[in-house]
Amino acid sequence: MMGSPFDHFAAWLATPLGRYVLTEESAWFDRTVVDIFGYKAAQLELPQIDALRSNRMPWRSTLGLSQGCSLRCDPGALPVAEQSLDLLVLPHVLDFCLDPHAVLREAERVLAPQGRLVVTGFNPWSLWGMRKLKRRDEMPWQGQFVALPRLKDWLSLLGLEAVRGDYLCYRPPVQREGVLARSGFLESAGDRWWPAAGGVYCLDVIKRVRGMNVIEPQWKRVKVPAGSPAAALDRFKVQAGKDKCK
Repeated sequence: MMGSPFDHFAAWLATPLGRYVLTEESAWFDRTVVDIFGYKAAQLELPQIDALRSNRMPWRSTLGLSQGCSLRCDPGALPVAEQSLDLLVLPHVLDFCLDPHAVLREAERVLAPQGRLVVTGFNPWSLWGMRKLKRRDEMPWQGQFVALPRLKDWLSLLGLEAVRGDYLCYRPPVQREGVLARSGFLESAGDRWWPAAGGVYCLDVIKRVRGMNVIEPQWKRVKVPAGSPAAALDRFKVQAGKDKCK
């Protein structure tokens, strides 16, 4: 098959199971990014998941190898200036990119201090992860499914801190629309009784920057010779000040 893994995943989003994932994630993105403020926001890959539609930043763009991206580029080498983005969204990018570490390093580089990184991915510790054991050659189970604890460790090493996390998609990973419709009760039950078993995890991350202590120079007073022009100017300023106070 031709095309990038992201294009194959985008095609899968048109299936019954894919539409279910798309609906759940789109609602989560809408709730999460609507109150993130700044000037510049970008989504990396998969413009089919419009993760920035509820955000109100004046500059928004999509980057990556997916069809429909505004700027075509490698996810691990973004043509974006350092510390220039206030928000970067990665919808399933870590699941299908060649080097997740490189993508996260780039995310840390381009984010401004206190900038936000929003990430979604498939949870390997769920029914979806179990199905991956038998369907490795099929989409989306051919992805790498990074475990959430490992991802948090990677983020911590880069100075990125998760401030909120959620799980989505508790229905069984099947393509039959009838089964998906009848298992809707699992959404509320799963969120209450086994929240970490959702098929998709979502993270809201902030770039923390430690404060800097400014070390001031130790200025030394230099004695000015009595007959120098600088000394005469100082005497003039002192006398002018006295006259003004009279």
